[in-house]
Amino acid sequence: MGDDYLQLFVDETTLYNRIVLANLLPFKWWDPLPHVLQTWLRNYIAGTLLYLVSGLLWCFYVYYLKRNVYVPKDDIPTRKAMLLQIFVAMKAMPWYVGLPTVSEYMIENGWTKCFARISDIGWFAYLVYLVIYLVLVEFGIYWMHRELHDIKFLYKHLHATHHIYNKQNTLSPFAGLAFHPLDGILQALPHVIALFIVPTHFTTHLGLLFLEAIWTTNIHDCIHGKLWPWMGAGYHTIHHTTYRHNYGHYTIWMDWMLGTLCDPADDDWGKTK
Repeated sequence: MGDDYLQLFVDETTLYNRIVLANLLPFKWWDPLPHVLQTWLRNYIAGTLLYLVSGLLWCFYVYYLKRNVYVPKDDIPTRKAMLLQIFVAMKAMPWYVGLPTVSEYMIENGWTKCFARISDIGWFAYLVYLVIYLVLVEFGIYWMHRELHDIKFLYKHLHATHHIYNKQNTLSPFAGLAFHPLDGILQALPHVIALFIVPTHFTTHLGLLFLEAIWTTNIHDCIHGKLWPWMGAGYHTIHHTTYRHNYGHYTIWMDWMLGTLCDPADDDWGKTK
């Protein structure tokens, strides 16, 4: 890629930086910061707001407006449990957002296969590449998640932080990002690795990374949406209970193919514990 084309990525990230920082931080004290630090600061603010706002809205809707409709009263987590999850997530957030910051840096320097505009390749090729990208991400997150369970050292020192939430009355939307920082980064890493394998639209990549915050909120609310083939909260609640099923991320396909799927519709799933 030529310098003129790479400048398109820099211009786009600069625009995102100014939209977030200029509107949320006073006095432009951040303006002298190097571009990469502005990008990290923008990702930190955006990621924090997305996590807190989406979690608060979802908890308010499920636990208060629809109390006893989706989740029985006895299965509603305590405020103490939710505050602990927020505390764990916020300690990790500065590290989490380092991943999109690094990926943006690599993209801006032309180290990946990213492209700046859909018109560069056309809508058909964009959709084909997007499907391949998502398949690679699903494959990568499944195996990363499974190895975080199977390798005892990784489970004990990283993933166990997340699995202290192992029942419905301890799981909440805020548990979605309550990980050891390195654990959260490892599970999102396939999003970045895929950039070196398949051509990916830059804005779509950023959007999908931040969609992780929304998705993890959804799959930790204990509500089984029954929308096949998506790996909804019904499946993921089983994962937190049995520890050895439903490692998938967006879909159930990897678990189905590799024999680790446990369907919440199966009345006998509890016997697999």
